[in-house]
Amino acid sequence: MRERDKAKEERITVLLEFSMSPLDKGESVSPWVSRCLKIIDESTLDYRLNPMGTVLEGEWDEVFGVVKRCYEAMRKDCKRISVSIKVDYRKGRRKGLESKIASVEKTLGKPLKQ
Repeated sequence: MRERDKAKEERITVLLEFSMSPLDKGESVSPWVSRCLKIIDESTLDYRLNPMGTVLEGEWDEVFGVVKRCYEAMRKDCKRISVSIKVDYRKGRRKGLESKIASVEKTLGKPLKQ
């Protein structure tokens, strides 16, 4: 196996869902969440925003690097931050953001709300 093919095969791609918000800024935290979304949007990662967090897709170090950049940006002016993270790894999976939903829609025989 060629080195380039081997490196591509060893690539660990994950889905990472996270939410991050300050606990010391009152009820509305959209300015801080927006700060994180700017970092995410400027990254090279595919992502989906949902009402309770954001799902990133990419290599392990890339997705955690984006989470770290979000944390560093938020901690500049927040004294307390809540972070929840879920990670889904499946060997050989690519385009998990799309394929997981497509699989469920195929099983149900109809499109779902997104």
